[in-house]
Order: sequence, then C-alpha cells, then structure tokens
Amino acid sequence: MMKRMINSSSVASRSAADPPPISVIANRVRPVGMQSRSSVVAKVATPTPAPSSKDKESIMDKMCSVTDEDCNPLNALSSTAAWAALEDHVDEINQLHLRDLMIDEKRCMALIKESEGIYVDYSRQKVLPETMTMLYEMAEAAQLKEKIEAMYAGDSINSTEDRPVLHVATRARRDQVIKVGNKNVVPDVWAVLDKIKGFSDKVRNGEWVGATGKPLKDVVCIGIGGSFLGPLFVHTALRTEPQAAKQAVDRTLHFLANVDPIDVANALKGLEPETTLVVVVSKTFTTAETMLNARTVRQWLINDLGKEAIPKHMVAVSTNLKLVKEFGIDPVNAFGFWDWVGGRYSVCSAVGILPLALQYGFDVAEEFLMGANNIDDHFKNMPFDSNLPVILGLLSVWNSTFLGYPARAILPYCQALSKLAPHIQQVSMESNGKGVDINGRPLQFESGEIDFGEPGTNGQHSFYQLIHQGRIVPCDFIGIIRSQQSVYMKGEIVSNHDELMSNFFAQADALAYGKTPEELRSENVPDYLIPHKTFTGNRPSLSMMLPSCTAYTVGQLLAIYEHRVAVQGFIWGINPFDQWGVELGKVLASRVRTTMSQTRTKGRRVLPTDGFNYSTTRMMNRYLAGKSELLYPDGLDSFPEDIIKNIKTR
Repeated sequence: MMKRMINSSSVASRSAADPPPISVIANRVRPVGMQSRSSVVAKVATPTPAPSSKDKESIMDKMCSVTDEDCNPLNALSSTAAWAALEDHVDEINQLHLRDLMIDEKRCMALIKESEGIYVDYSRQKVLPETMTMLYEMAEAAQLKEKIEAMYAGDSINSTEDRPVLHVATRARRDQVIKVGNKNVVPDVWAVLDKIKGFSDKVRNGEWVGATGKPLKDVVCIGIGGSFLGPLFVHTALRTEPQAAKQAVDRTLHFLANVDPIDVANALKGLEPETTLVVVVSKTFTTAETMLNARTVRQWLINDLGKEAIPKHMVAVSTNLKLVKEFGIDPVNAFGFWDWVGGRYSVCSAVGILPLALQYGFDVAEEFLMGANNIDDHFKNMPFDSNLPVILGLLSVWNSTFLGYPARAILPYCQALSKLAPHIQQVSMESNGKGVDINGRPLQFESGEIDFGEPGTNGQHSFYQLIHQGRIVPCDFIGIIRSQQSVYMKGEIVSNHDELMSNFFAQADALAYGKTPEELRSENVPDYLIPHKTFTGNRPSLSMMLPSCTAYTVGQLLAIYEHRVAVQGFIWGINPFDQWGVELGKVLASRVRTTMSQTRTKGRRVLPTDGFNYSTTRMMNRYLAGKSELLYPDGLDSFPEDIIKNIKTR
C-alpha cells in the first residue's frame, strides 16, 4: 500500500487548512522539466559551473513561483485536493468486486475506447467512470497537457542532463516541424533516414559488396540496452509477417549484446566473414561491452579477410567520428543520432532503422516509423478521455501508487510480440524506477512498476498460477485480430489462432470473476479441495486488440507504451528520461576489472588492500581459484572457431 503523506488527513477533517481548489493549484504547479539543469544542481552528483546571480534568480523563480510554502519537502501533486480525493476513493473501490461491476453494461461501454484502429477495453480495471474523471482531474492538476506540449516543443524536460526529449522527431513526417531551440530538426532526421535508405538499398541490391566481391546478406548488429532490446523486439515482430518476410528472403539479421562469449558464438554461428556486414551501435563508441564485442568480431573478420576489409564489412551508428575512424570504420559509413534521443527510446533512430532497413528494406522500416508517428499525433492532440497512452498511463498510476500493486504483466497473445515485454521492461523500469522527484526531493509515495511478461499461452504454464491465486498483478492482454500466419487443420473445431485467442478472452474473465466456494460445491468438488480450487477474482486487467501485426501496428504499439511510460513519470513528478541508477554498478565494475587484470597477470590473489569488502574479496578469490589457470595464457588472435561450431543454431 502506498505511503501516506506526512501531513495528510481524511477529507472529513479538512477545513481552513484544506489545499486550494484544483484550478488554483494547476496555475502554480510547474510542469516537470521546466526547470533548467541549474535548478537541480544541488540534488544530482554531477559537477556543474556555479550559477550566476541572474541564474540564481531564475532558479528561484522556477522552483518557488508563489511562496516559500511551495518549496516544502513534500511532492506538490500529492498535496493537492485531486490526489487526496483519489486516496479517499480507494476505500470505496476496495468494497467492490469486478464480477459485480462487469454486470453494468453502461459502465463497461464507458470503459472501452477504439481509436487509430486499436481497441482497448479497460472495464476489468478496478475503476468506475467517476474514478476516471478523478484521474483526469489529477492529470490536470499535474499539468500533464503542458508537460506533453513541453516535450513536443523541444524544451529541455530531461533537466538533470539538460536535454530535450524528442524521440518523436525520429519518426516525424518529412513535412512536420519539430524544433530544438529555433532549429527545425526534422530535415536532419530525414537526412539520416535518406542516407540509411541509400546505403541499405546498395547492400540489398548487391551494389555494395564485401572485400571478395560477394554480396553482404548477413548482418550482425552489436549493441546493448536500448541499442539491442528495441531493434530485437521489432525484428522479432516482423520476421514472420508475410510482406516483411518476402523482403527478407535469403537475408539474416543477428544481434550481439552480451559480452559473454556464448553470445558471440551464437551471433556468428553459421556465418561466413565474406558475406557478413557488422553494425556497431554506440553513441560514444566507448560502451565497454559493445566495444569488446566489436573488437572481437573485427578480429574474426580480419583473420579471414585481412585488415583492409574492415571498411567494407563494418559500419557504425555513432556520433563519435574520431573513435569510429580510429577503430577502422570509414566515418562516411557512420550514421548519426542526437543527444535528445535516449537509448531506450532510440529504436526509431538509426539505432533500429539501419539494421531493420538492411533486413526488410527501407519501405518496411518506414511503415514502422509511420505507425509510431500516428500514435505520436494521437498522444499530442487527443483529449485525455480519448487518449490511449494517457488512459493507460493513469491506470498504471492508479494501480501502482493508489491500489498498491507494484508489478504489471505484459501478455501478448501473439508469438511475434515475444520480445515486447523485455523491451518495455527497460523503457518502463529505467525511466520510472526513481526515488526522488525532478527537484531531488524524496517521493512520498510508491512509483514505478516491476514489468515482466511472456507470450500466451506459454505464460499460462509458467506464472499464471501466481496471478490467479497469489499476488495481485494487473495484466495487459494484447491480442491480434488477423494472425500473421493463419492455419486451420482438418478435423479441428477452430483454427490455431482461434485457439490462441480463446485463451486471450478467457484469461481476462477468469482473473476478474474468479470462482467461488459455492460454485465449486455445485460441481461436487470435495470440501478438502475447495480452498485450493477457489479463485478470489477481482484481479484487474486490460485488453488491447490490434487489427494485425504489421510494421505499422508494431510502430503504434511501441509508441503507446513509450508515451504511457512518460505519462506515469509526468504524473509522479519524476524525470522519466535520465537513468543515473545504472551508473554506480558500471563504476564499481571498472574497479573489479582493474583488480582482475592485476591478479591474472601477476599471479596473485585479491588482497584486503585492494579495497573490497570481505565478502567480495572472498568471492573473487573463489572465482579465481576455480579457473584452470591463474595467469592469463597468451591472448587469442581470433574468437575460437570450435566454440562457434559447437553452438546450436538458434
């Protein structure tokens, strides 16, 4: 259950000290991200120049626009009447059961939306129409509309890094205008896209060939995090889509993310250097795991083709042209992107579009971009009560912060969407896994969600036991009306896809209704089994149906989840576009790496003087003792071919 505010009280006890009306609060609560970086300088552990007197004056204007009371340690939105009303509404909702709420057809109709070809039914959420009205009022108090507009306007809403947040620009139509400062960045976006189209067309039609003159039909994309999860999700979604698959005949696309040599072997299995093109994705060209993998694959190419072949067989997605050139890649074959594109939001930039265009052709990749662009327009322009990302984001806030459900299951009943949940894990948890608001003040409520998922019906035989009879986990059920591959076997009563979708429809109702002891007794279930077979029900879910799983609808689905995550962050008052939490482990790993090198080159154990605690020192020594040799042997000139050959093809 969420933590109550330090000074919160029930509605009944509010009097002269009541918060002002929502309309007044809305005028004084500033949008997330409207502060400059200097406004949070005292809250983040990054050195910045001391602000001038003028800067200090501006900072105070932005942080305390009305009175000193606005700078109290509590989070502004959770002190509003709108928030308090939702807190008090929880008790009413907890008295209701979904099996009763689902009888009300008028309520159900009010909680079903269809827009942009996407059908969303959230009648199985623990909400009433008036709950939604209260959530919209909270969104107004949070100035959600203004925050969305600030994002599209190119304001530096990622205030801790002083950057705009404009992944929407990476899929903008050519005639759109999206500015950073006074500059329209859309022409720059399309300059990169046109370059991708030109290059991918040359590779696909055989005009660009490898060092031996053979066409490059196999692509290995090296990257990690957002440089891997997003492109892998889209690739997995498209490889069985008929139109995309037709464009990918005799071509393969492989991803290499993990620095584990097993992943290297998996990525290179069955490939010949002379027909392989490698795409190295790293904005700075310094990411430790990516660059080690890149050097490993580069040596694999050199051993077979020679060093002079590298410019023909390796290209980059990076902005650090100096390091790209030093690596051996021609800077002409580097495809750029911008600081205003965060890694987990970068699949629509060259990070994703280059490998997707090489595999499926630029036209398919462009369809994906236009699907995302469709939802970008929808998100920007539609009113809250018809805005799919807004509705879904508010429901997530309601479930996690007010009802106290910390997790969410993403359950696509479509095998092609099997990599959706891993991608949204990063988009959501890296964005909203924060403990302080955008001004560095500790949150007074629970935020963020633990995301996980698996395609149906696989998940039913994995973790559905827990979501039916254990913890309450709100679920997103995602179904497809027209299957990518329709199969109906002679003698069966339904097609394979209809069997899959039968489970899609049934599982949502099973969670909502459950099964009572009375129903079990009427079926003559023995008394001793009744407690074990009882399903409490009243477990919230929502159902989303797409007309098909194509490049366009995959783009729509991606953008819905991206914007849903932004809505949650905007409501919570956090910065959903930075990720300082990933830094500490990397810093400590660098220390471990240095010590590991010293122990393996000097033949010594880890010592207390190396600066690690007793547990880590002992564990590292146990690891080293288990190796076949303590000292490093002479380094290998190339990745061992026998490891590659012994790996089973995925």
